[in-house]
Amino acid sequence: MKLVVVTAGLTQPSSSRLLADRLAEAVARRAEVEVRVIELRDLAVDIANNFVTGFPNGRLREVIAAVTEADALIAVTPIFSGSYSGMFKSFFDVLDNTALTGKPVLIAATGGTARHSLALEHALRPLFAYLRAVVVPTAVYAASEDWGGGRDAFTDGLGERIARAADELADLLLHRAPGRAEQPEEIVPFEQQLAALRPVD
Repeated sequence: MKLVVVTAGLTQPSSSRLLADRLAEAVARRAEVEVRVIELRDLAVDIANNFVTGFPNGRLREVIAAVTEADALIAVTPIFSGSYSGMFKSFFDVLDNTALTGKPVLIAATGGTARHSLALEHALRPLFAYLRAVVVPTAVYAASEDWGGGRDAFTDGLGERIARAADELADLLLHRAPGRAEQPEEIVPFEQQLAALRPVD
């Protein structure tokens, strides 16, 4: 199964990328996935040109195809002015509006203070609901203090949220895996159903 991670961090290293990596690692421990990380920072010019020309170039077209064909998506953005970054929104604007239909998505964000954590619920979740994705119940927000004493250290609360969100995404992936899909019910014509109800002489 293919898991694509889209991260909109601007710096290098970026806290958004670090959070994205932890989320992907947590999902990979629960389901067999092939992970691909897409750094939107590297595609900023391509995305802007797409708006001007109306067409994606080769590199952006390949990334759009990867997101469209993925079995699941992790989307991580820094929070600016109480919402997702412009580059994050611009990338999802260039996708076809059916590209994420029915696709499991884990949303996450980073910011300087926990006060911005509600941006996940009032900005990101409605965006992916509009795109008809299946967003897992647990959204993950990491404030500066969640990084603890170093880049690899998390507070217990954040670690628990990562684990819970990863479980939810892995469960959706495993239920959608090839061979696990439920068989469609056989449709019985109405005449046959009616005949089955008639009393036998």
